[in-house]
Amino acid sequence: MLIVILVLLGGWAAWSLVTLPPAAIALPASTPSRLVATGAYHVHSRASDGTGTAEEIAAAAGRAGLDFVILTDHGDAFRTPAPPRYFGRVLCIDGTEISTTDGHYAVIGLGKPPYRLAGEARDVIEDVARLGGFGVAAHPDSGRDSLRWNEWDAPFDGMEWLNADSQWRKMSLWQFVPILMQYAARPAETLVARFTRPQAVLDRWDHLTARRPVVALAASDAHARLGLRGKGDPDEDSLYLKLPSYEAVFSAFCLNVEVDAAPTGDAATDAQSIVYALRNGRVSTTMSGLATPANFTFAAWSGAAATRQGGALPLEHGVMLRASANIPPGGSLVLLKNGMVVQEEHSQTIRFATDQPGVFRVEARLPGASGANAMPWVLSNPIYVGVRPQDPAATPPAPSDATPYPASADWQIEHDPSSTGTLTAVGTGAAPPQRQFHFRLAGGGASSPFVAMVTSVVDQLRDADRLCFSIRASRPLRVSVQLRLTGRAVDRRWVRSVYAEPAPRTVTVSLADMRVAGTGARAPVDRRQIDSLLFVVDTVNSRPGDEGTIWIEALGTERGTQVRTVSSK
Repeated sequence: MLIVILVLLGGWAAWSLVTLPPAAIALPASTPSRLVATGAYHVHSRASDGTGTAEEIAAAAGRAGLDFVILTDHGDAFRTPAPPRYFGRVLCIDGTEISTTDGHYAVIGLGKPPYRLAGEARDVIEDVARLGGFGVAAHPDSGRDSLRWNEWDAPFDGMEWLNADSQWRKMSLWQFVPILMQYAARPAETLVARFTRPQAVLDRWDHLTARRPVVALAASDAHARLGLRGKGDPDEDSLYLKLPSYEAVFSAFCLNVEVDAAPTGDAATDAQSIVYALRNGRVSTTMSGLATPANFTFAAWSGAAATRQGGALPLEHGVMLRASANIPPGGSLVLLKNGMVVQEEHSQTIRFATDQPGVFRVEARLPGASGANAMPWVLSNPIYVGVRPQDPAATPPAPSDATPYPASADWQIEHDPSSTGTLTAVGTGAAPPQRQFHFRLAGGGASSPFVAMVTSVVDQLRDADRLCFSIRASRPLRVSVQLRLTGRAVDRRWVRSVYAEPAPRTVTVSLADMRVAGTGARAPVDRRQIDSLLFVVDTVNSRPGDEGTIWIEALGTERGTQVRTVSSK
């Protein structure tokens, strides 16, 4: 038995050495530009499910030659983010990764919001935009439904074209065990060697950028945590190894961000410069585990106007695009228009003139990396040539017969045993009254606290397409508009969350735009089975112990062929 074990171990060692990924190509060093910051985005620390402190992570980034790290620990963004700070020469920027019903949304450049950010992805995206943050749809090719992004029609700012954690999780145990020896010898190279080109994600990105700018980032999604108990999610495993290490992931690939000014040494100023560049798509990805250092540029000119990746140019004078990279002999630069290859040059420079609109991006490929499945060494963000982003402005309202909700509707308060609420009708005369709805959610360990304003007068809703009303609140918050249905299942609900603030807002909720509560699933409402209309405050967006007042007036329904999402005036 001992001989057999030794033979197997020897065979494993020999196979590992024979298939050991080649060392990263060491390219001639050049003077690094102070206007290009290299860094890692989507990193987890001990503040959530990572294993390193911010200082330890920054030290690992420094050893990998990075300038900045963006931490995105899991949360609802209600935690006050740590201010940007330098640890040695590495700048740490604090963000958060928010769980929604449609996947995870990584956010940076966001202050503390007035309430929890959670629920449907479209609501989180709306809140992040309102609060001035920059959000990225995370791990779109994850094998887990709870992690994978699914809300592709929403106006998110960016998306991850590559996620290192998702790539690793695709491997089975039998695939993973043999590479441990290779990882010990060449950690960064071993990581990159297991990456496969995420063509479906790139196709999705190209489709989206044909309609509007979308920034693509490569995500480290680094935890330095490999579970050993065989659970579905290694991050939930209490027994783990610190693999792959932060330094290995940071050395495998990096973001190259083109900033407008050299670092000042002031953390807040330098962080603002990096976040601004990311928002505007001035960023490329380099697979450092294949070759390093990279010296890449991509720009375009039209008459006296010029731009770089992430920018846009008109077509009045035609456009000249130029990209360059320090590719070793045998490599190539590939120019893609709307996701299709239009030119490939086996040189360090590519030029292309056009008088036709399109979205252009560049991939630099190393020797031996060719064909549709080639993993890029460098991947740029696009330059938008003669392309106008789709105007998201509201469509003119279609003809409809607006009907006030019955003033005689009997409204009641529902709440869990520990929460409280009151309802007051404000107003006199024939005009429909304003409803003043006060809530106080239970604190402490109360189970699922909620307070709701409810009516079972719903005959009018069964023949309507939209619900309209004016809403304001004592402070910014979210209210869940819900339809409760009768039928085979108990307490089936369709929901749509709306934003309220001290200033009155006119809101229209399309019944066709409501989704199944708890799942975010898209399914039509069976209007014949509508049993109740509810305005609910719960802990999806509020916190236990929260208290406030909401005023609702001008409640009515509309009919018509137009289907609109929540809108405000």
